[in-house]
Amino acid sequence: MRFPTVDEEAFALKFRIVQEMQNNDSHKYFGMIEKAKLKMSSARITARSVWSPWNLGRVHGRIRFRVIGQGCAMTNILQASCARGLPPRVLTSPVRSLRLGLFKFSGGKLVSGGKRAAVACHAHSSLDAAAVPQAPEFVIANANGVAATTGASHSTVSITIVGASGDLAKKKIFPALFALFYDGHLPQHFTVCGYARSKMTDEELRLKISGNLTCRIDRSENCGDKMEEFLKRCFYHPGQYDSLENFAQLNEKLKGHEQGRIAHRLFYLSVPPNVFVDAAKCGSLAASSSTGWTRVIVEKPFGRDSESSAQLTSGLKQYLNEDQIYRIDHYLGKELVENLSVLRFSNLVFEPLWSRKYIRNVQIIFAEDFGTEGRGGYFDRYGIIRDIMQNHLLQIVALFAMEPPVSLDAEDVRNEKVKVVRSMRPLSIEDTAVGQYKGYSKDGVRFPGYTDDSTVPKNSITPTFAAAALFIDNARWDGVPFLMKAGKALQTRRTEIRVQFRHVPGNLFKRNLGTELDKATNELVIRVQPDEAIYLKINNKVPGLGMRLDRSTLDLLYADRYSKEIPDAYERLLLDAIAGERRLFIRSDELDAAWKIFTPLLKDLERKKTAPELYPYGSRGPVGAHYLAAKHNVKWGDV
Repeated sequence: MRFPTVDEEAFALKFRIVQEMQNNDSHKYFGMIEKAKLKMSSARITARSVWSPWNLGRVHGRIRFRVIGQGCAMTNILQASCARGLPPRVLTSPVRSLRLGLFKFSGGKLVSGGKRAAVACHAHSSLDAAAVPQAPEFVIANANGVAATTGASHSTVSITIVGASGDLAKKKIFPALFALFYDGHLPQHFTVCGYARSKMTDEELRLKISGNLTCRIDRSENCGDKMEEFLKRCFYHPGQYDSLENFAQLNEKLKGHEQGRIAHRLFYLSVPPNVFVDAAKCGSLAASSSTGWTRVIVEKPFGRDSESSAQLTSGLKQYLNEDQIYRIDHYLGKELVENLSVLRFSNLVFEPLWSRKYIRNVQIIFAEDFGTEGRGGYFDRYGIIRDIMQNHLLQIVALFAMEPPVSLDAEDVRNEKVKVVRSMRPLSIEDTAVGQYKGYSKDGVRFPGYTDDSTVPKNSITPTFAAAALFIDNARWDGVPFLMKAGKALQTRRTEIRVQFRHVPGNLFKRNLGTELDKATNELVIRVQPDEAIYLKINNKVPGLGMRLDRSTLDLLYADRYSKEIPDAYERLLLDAIAGERRLFIRSDELDAAWKIFTPLLKDLERKKTAPELYPYGSRGPVGAHYLAAKHNVKWGDV
């Protein structure tokens, strides 16, 4: 990354520094510095690493930079540019002590999390600042670029959706961006650009996406005005995914909208995996930002097995650094999945029970009440195991079973996830059941089978249902079966985590519970969707003179407890990607460990051409899933 040579003897800055300090009385105050006169001459500033922005009062990432020059009359000039649209802060030597969140600048020293790095600039000096953990994003201020010196209006974010003509972009990505804009979470200046092979004008794109934009139910004021303002910021550029020339044209169009501001660019690859590398290559070489960060969101599936995933990762890393790649799994952005850590680590009642000593089994259940209508051709290339289990459900298991991280910093959380995924045994056919839905008629209505889809081969043996028993070979979870179940065209639509606890040793009320002891054990249920809820099943005495026990539920229904509409998962993940928060995105080593669990099973199924058990559309799934559960002395909690 290059910055222009600074060659100006003096310049005056007008800026505002928001100074927030908290003591035991939680006192807060704001200070204003109106003017600062700074002088510098023949200073050349270059950046060698970077950038990770501010996020909700916390600071993340690392910064390393070099200052080379003469006649520096100030300690240093740093402009903190926040991707969330907060005003940039200019830190200079007259400011002796400034505290912003967890970041502190004092007397020429950068202090963060108790670790320091000198950032002084002296005459005829050359200084490399050490890597500073948890440092906010910085853009080096310079006199030639006035836009780089004052105000939030001097930075912008350009969001390019590659594959903008597809359903995912229309139904999820554009609506999520509008929701963020409607709630005021996007920067003051931003541009949304659609890029795809289809020929389309700006107006045609706006018309295409406008039907899917909705305002918050709980606050719909000025909805029409907000929608119109958002659509004015949406543009379209046609081009091939493997064309450097087309991406260079896109680059020029983005520059026109960025208008000389410090430009940050986010590319969302909403395209098939076979064009990921081509699109990443062209975007990186021809359309990267020259003044700010460039990040790329990659949609699943991340390959078909260990080998193809490794090839994909290797291809992306030819043109991008790992910290530029954001592998998205939208289930990690769901409210109840993110609440897992809060539920476990902030409630004393749960964490001591979170182990093999008290938990008998854990069930992760995913069910859809519709088939593959409209996407059978895509689904047949991957199947339910690759489409749902290897990513969505395994990510939930990793968050559920990981050890407590050192902090909520992205790398600390992801380190623990990698450890627990590496502890999981590879799956085998013996611990798996697969199925495929068939046609079914009810009350004169015909529900088509999977192979009735015209885009699916008539002899397809691709599973639309799978159940598996997963084991984690570590001290906390040794011997506890984690049962995963995922299927399409089932009786109900649900995603939930069910934690079944062990029997009470020497239970005094055993006679009152009857023969169904399994039904009398405590069970914690976290319903991810729909109708988000957390409830705990307990045994309770029925009022009266006798001693009759009943199973009751202590529940938290989100719709009853919270009036605010729950944001869509894509909103949270897009906001995190803009902010540089990587905690909910998948790292390459975690992806590699995940594929090692499923690749042996997938290869065995394909080599043996295992025929899936047929089950009627709208049923509870194949009987084989119940035999699998019984093999491990478990009963599915959703039946």
